[in-house]
Order: sequence, then C-alpha cells, then structure tokens
Amino acid sequence: MYISNFQERRKYNGIWVLCELREGQIVSVSLELLGAAAELAAKRPQAVTAIVLCDKFNDGILQALWACGADRVIAVEDSSLKYFNDEDQAAVLKRLIEKYSPEILLAGATAVGRSLIPRVAVMCHCGLTADCTRLDIENETGALLQTRPAFGGNLMATIRSDSFLPQIATVRPGVMNAVEPQTGRVGILIKEKMLLSEHMGLKKVIGELRSEGLSNYFGSASFIVAGGRGMKGPEGFKLLERFASKIGGVLGATRAAVDAGWAPYGIQIGQTGKTVQPRIYLACGISGQVQHLVGMQSSDMIIAINHDREAPIMSIADIAIVGDVFSVISSLLDALTPVA
Repeated sequence: MYISNFQERRKYNGIWVLCELREGQIVSVSLELLGAAAELAAKRPQAVTAIVLCDKFNDGILQALWACGADRVIAVEDSSLKYFNDEDQAAVLKRLIEKYSPEILLAGATAVGRSLIPRVAVMCHCGLTADCTRLDIENETGALLQTRPAFGGNLMATIRSDSFLPQIATVRPGVMNAVEPQTGRVGILIKEKMLLSEHMGLKKVIGELRSEGLSNYFGSASFIVAGGRGMKGPEGFKLLERFASKIGGVLGATRAAVDAGWAPYGIQIGQTGKTVQPRIYLACGISGQVQHLVGMQSSDMIIAINHDREAPIMSIADIAIVGDVFSVISSLLDALTPVA
C-alpha cells in the first residue's frame, strides 16, 4: 500500500518473518532471518513475528521459534496447506497483512520464497527487493536498507522502498547468522482461523515428488574446497576432489568452472548457485568476482590460493597464498599421505 503521510505510516508496525517448514522442520534460512529480524528490531524497538502456514503445527515448532527470536508466532493451520501452492499461500498472507499491518516482511530466497513473495508483493501493491545479502534499518524513518548484487552482480546496491508498506525482501540462505537458541524463552501464540477452501486459486497441488540429487550437497559442511577458472580443466577439479576427500571436506565450484563443464551445477557457489557458510573456505584458482563472493563471504575463515596477488579474493581472504595452486595442493596432498 502507498503511504502518503505519517498517520498512515503509524498503522504499520512489526517485523515479520515467513518461516518455512520442510518435513515438519523449520528450514535454516528462516532461523537465520529470525536472528536478522531481532537485530533490526533492537535498532528500532518493535516485535518480531514468525508466520507459519502449515497443515500440522506443534509445540516443538512453537518452542523453536520463540527460542530463536520470535516475540510472537502467528500460525495458520489447515489441511489445504499440506503441499505448497503459491496461489493459496499468497492469498493467506495477504489476508494476514491486511489484518495486522506489519512494517516489514522477510522471507528466504528459496524456491518457496521466490515463487510466493513476488505474488504477495503484487497483491499488496508493494515493492520487493529479492536475493538480499545484507539488511539494515534507519532508526528515525523505519526504512529497510536492503543490499543485493546489481548490474549483473558487478556491484552491490542498497535499496529502500519505504513509500509502500509493508517493505518486503527475500534474503539468500546462509548470509545471515541464526541467534543462539534461548531455551525457555516464551512469547505470544496466535492461531488464526481462516475459512480456507480446498482450492482457492486456479491450480491444485495433489502431491510432491522429491529428488535428493545435489539439493543438499553442502548441508552443514565445515570445510569447502572450491575451484575456479584457474584449475584449468576437469583434471584440476579431480585434484581438488582428492584433496577435499582427504581432509573430510566437500568440493565447490564457481560459475565459470561450471559453465566450462568442469563441475556440475549442483556444487556451484555464488549469486546463481548456492550460498555457503563453512568454518573454512579454501578458494583455489578463484579470482573473486562479486557474483561468487556473495555466495561465500560469510565463511568463518577464507583461505585463497592464487598466482595473482591483486585478485579480489586475496583482499578478503584471512590467509592469502600467492603461488601455483597445483603445486600448493599437490604438496598438501603429499604431506597428508603416509609414507609407505
């Protein structure tokens, strides 16, 4: 809704986080967003509300949401919400927004969020900033400052869209930090009763077929060995794969390496791939374009191996090794291989 004056703006309050469930469990990006929302709320005091749309809501979900930063939980529980349907869930969210008037709505930039949230933004006549990597808020105005890659990922832009409320943003998984759960923390629970027909939109989902593939390849990997164009071909990635296997890590790749056919898309890291947050990220032969950095810059420790000391990755690395990546990795493999 377009906000033309202060009186209209005063009606809107609170930060909402749409919390996704997968097989009855809260997805990690939703917990990350609760942590981010709590940080925003601390700068401009207001409540953090978790929104859950599901067919089965239970006390375990409630306690987890309270423990991870939600002051209030609004749950809509209905058998028609068993399978994700963007049309139906968008209609439900629109009704909730009209009833409670949140100032900010956050959601994960997941398959669900990317399908659902644009519909909600259009239905509520609001703006949407997608795939954010950082959020901040102006204390005085309440403007949400949304940072995301722009112009083909070549620079980072900070966007504000506070002329229309609620301000809506989706955030890439893995770029925020979930808060440490506070066991015993309690808040408010509101169970919304809505008259939901079995089929509110033009389509009906009758079931789901899940394929594991590489969808959860990185999981909670603590050590990622990633290669870029500097690995020069499939043989270079076989070397990295051997090293990753030896140290108990997993293999990752840049878009350039994937496009060249040296690695599968499922292990691509960056703007058009996965976002990861391991304890250690070893970047091998990666120059460090913005498109890649947005997918790994929240790693606890970044180690870069590159022959070019001026490569962008070297400036953000905690440890920068200037040298031939093949010689360095081969030497490490030799050191890790027991002498017969």
